[in-house]
Amino acid sequence: MSVAATLKNPQRYFEEVGADRSPVADRLPVCLYLEVTNRCNLLCETCPRTFEELEPPADMSWDLFTKIVDQVPGIARVVMHGVGEPMLVRNLPDMIRYLKARGTYVLFNTNGTLMQPKRFQELIDTGLDELRVSLDAADRESYARIRGKDFFNRIVRDVGKFVAYQAQAGVTTPRVSLWLTGLKETIDQLPEFVRLAARMGIREVHLQRLVFDESGYGKATAGNSLFESSQAAELRAIAAAQAIAGSLGVMLDASGATEPGLSLRKQDDRAWSTCRRPWSLMYFTAHGRSLPCCIAPFSVRGYGNYTLGDATQHELREIWNSPAYRNFRTSLLSDGPPAPCQNCGMRWSL
Repeated sequence: MSVAATLKNPQRYFEEVGADRSPVADRLPVCLYLEVTNRCNLLCETCPRTFEELEPPADMSWDLFTKIVDQVPGIARVVMHGVGEPMLVRNLPDMIRYLKARGTYVLFNTNGTLMQPKRFQELIDTGLDELRVSLDAADRESYARIRGKDFFNRIVRDVGKFVAYQAQAGVTTPRVSLWLTGLKETIDQLPEFVRLAARMGIREVHLQRLVFDESGYGKATAGNSLFESSQAAELRAIAAAQAIAGSLGVMLDASGATEPGLSLRKQDDRAWSTCRRPWSLMYFTAHGRSLPCCIAPFSVRGYGNYTLGDATQHELREIWNSPAYRNFRTSLLSDGPPAPCQNCGMRWSL
């Protein structure tokens, strides 16, 4: 599948390239995750940054951003989020345009709090391919409990206005989707969440698995996870949401680009061994620290336990082929995977 074809089906390309686990010395990743900021204006109960400082607060500098991107001139896909809210970054539009100028597929996840009408046209003009809005609840009260602040009505209003603005302008990008992290206390809201998306004009909804460190923090605990512990009422809520989605013309899927019920069932005792990420992508924090993927900060405490390099000190090819990266890949294929991966293969999300 060609790099150009990623514009039509980036996820398929991402998976196909990652399936090649041959020595990587002669090739670089096809996907970059760039944490353009680790700052955020919410205090989400499912996010580690609410409970500890992972790194000092910072936005990725323009120099570091271009240094990383320029080392992979043919990069197919860039995801511009990590542990932070991308729309807080002043030069985010310039970053997107810089990537789009080379034909890269670009997306980011936002909490939607900064979707003011004055930014609508600028966001469209960047050429951004996808805008993923994490809302995590279908009503104001539940939202405040999970996200830490009372922005629900503002987000629903402004994101809905943005979708209407796109329709009026006759543009289809960025493709807007609405995301709900599956928690035991909110999964019953999934049917209404689908209806809410439809009212906002959004035709794509994703149920995202909860990822958590085994020690737990906030609402990111084993007790709140639906994986391998879904009850009959919870499964009925998912089935009802699927039926409603079908009737409203809304696409509903879940973690791993699969149907919601399947995403909550264990598929493999060695699920981590199917992960393709260390062969296809690199993740960099706002400070340039190289991590195995965007899920690692949520699954294990302490960046020191799984740092693979530093983009401020070394070239990407050096990091990509370093002993740390090679050992990580070897370990991932064994019966004793790296700590961030031991359960992540069962609780990952795209």
